[in-house]
Amino acid sequence: MKRSAFYWIFMGCLLFCGRPAIAQLYVATDGYVEFISTAPLLEFKGTSDNLAGLINLETGEVDFYVDLASLDTGNRRRDRDMRQVYLETDKYPFAEFGGTLTSHFDPEMEGEQPATVTGSFKMREISRDMTISGTIEATDEGIRVRAGWEILLEDYDIDRPSVLFYELSDVQTINIDILLRPHYEN
Repeated sequence: MKRSAFYWIFMGCLLFCGRPAIAQLYVATDGYVEFISTAPLLEFKGTSDNLAGLINLETGEVDFYVDLASLDTGNRRRDRDMRQVYLETDKYPFAEFGGTLTSHFDPEMEGEQPATVTGSFKMREISRDMTISGTIEATDEGIRVRAGWEILLEDYDIDRPSVLFYELSDVQTINIDILLRPHYEN
């Protein structure tokens, strides 16, 4: 009888005590980022599947960056001009947002949860403080983050490109969609 009780207690410990803890650190290198540019009668977007990111649920640290040379607008000439003339990716290869998750996230709750981060967006060695809203969702694979915000080209000393006879808007919309996977430290 004692042996049977010990067996069930041991099996219960393996089942419940041996479960891995919810990860605190989530990382990815294959997220999606896009920027949307508009001019009268024209809209185009640049995209990349090389958005890298990190979220530490314990500290609230958030860090996302993209290699600007990986942005693709679907037009080689426009991509070349964007990289060489406007973004100067040889000198300033990355755009980065670093900050702190300021909203509560429950990784055990199903469905999207509103998320807010406060920090700075840096491009061309110029940082601007901002607060970004989006959603964060626990999935079987990790956590998915979706967010969008706007920047002004003039805030980052970027000349406004002209397309035909139209100048692009100074306002650029940025959207991200990234699945971050748990990273367990040894």
